[in-house]
Amino acid sequence: MQRRVTRRIVAAIACAPFALSAMLMAAPATATAQDYPTRPIRLICPFPPGGVADTVARVVGERMSEELGQPVVIDNRTGASGTVGVDAAVRAEPDGYTLLMTTGDFITVPQMMPPMKFEPRKALLPIARVATAPLVLIANAGTPFSDLKGLIAAAKKSPGKFTFSSPGIGTINHLAAEWLAIDAGLQLLHVPYRGGTPAATAIAAGEVDLGVVTQPSATPHLQSGKAKVIGLMTKDKPAFVGDMPTIAEAGMPDMDANLFVSLYAPAKTPPEIAERLNKALQAILKNKDVQKRLNLVGTEASPLSGQAFLDAIDSGAARYAEIIKRAGIKRKE
Repeated sequence: MQRRVTRRIVAAIACAPFALSAMLMAAPATATAQDYPTRPIRLICPFPPGGVADTVARVVGERMSEELGQPVVIDNRTGASGTVGVDAAVRAEPDGYTLLMTTGDFITVPQMMPPMKFEPRKALLPIARVATAPLVLIANAGTPFSDLKGLIAAAKKSPGKFTFSSPGIGTINHLAAEWLAIDAGLQLLHVPYRGGTPAATAIAAGEVDLGVVTQPSATPHLQSGKAKVIGLMTKDKPAFVGDMPTIAEAGMPDMDANLFVSLYAPAKTPPEIAERLNKALQAILKNKDVQKRLNLVGTEASPLSGQAFLDAIDSGAARYAEIIKRAGIKRKE
């Protein structure tokens, strides 16, 4: 009996340094979560300055600095359709000091992105959806149609004749146009470009007949008279888009496509930090000045977090996976 007791005491003493070490290792993490943030935060945007994701990151990042009491530094880490920046965020320490602000393509349609060394849904923690950017279908001013009904009639009369641009193969813009073509029974020819601005410029120049772009990309060409609106691709019509008709109003009620910009953190980020960030975002997006600034760049504050955000990601992924399958779209290697 005494020998067994002695063995237990020796074992406890032997384990004590490891237990103490574990406690010491855990203590800073707990303190960090409680005191967060205590130093500047790096906010990675995987696209160049001036785009939708970058603009939202800068508007929101400025207010995050005020809300959290620490500088928020935008880091434009570009390349490989945004996956270079995403990879940098995935490999960062999960301590809340490296975050990611980006559009949802990489997590909604990962099968269309360049090969990634990680599984986005496992490697990242979605904090919250921040803003949405409605997509708009525009056409060259010289096309023989000015609305959805006219487009459908012309395209059915001449299958495969009409071309459309997008910012690239597998982008939400591309898939939105394919969605319309499938539901309307059209044969349209896709011409991918390297970004939304070149895609919109191609429409205005007459290189292609039509395309799906964001409002900021479309506006200069609509104002110049070189392009015309066929319809907004979303069911809901944000007030800032003016009197643009929607595709749903024109007879395709299921059509609902937009870009969303969201905040993510590395997967093992403490939940307390994630909740602190989410609360800060909710407060920021209620601010009227922030809402107006987002509207000016063609986006709308649309906070969504928790299970509702995860459900939105899942439903979008399922919808676009079906479009990819039905349209036979292949990723460009």
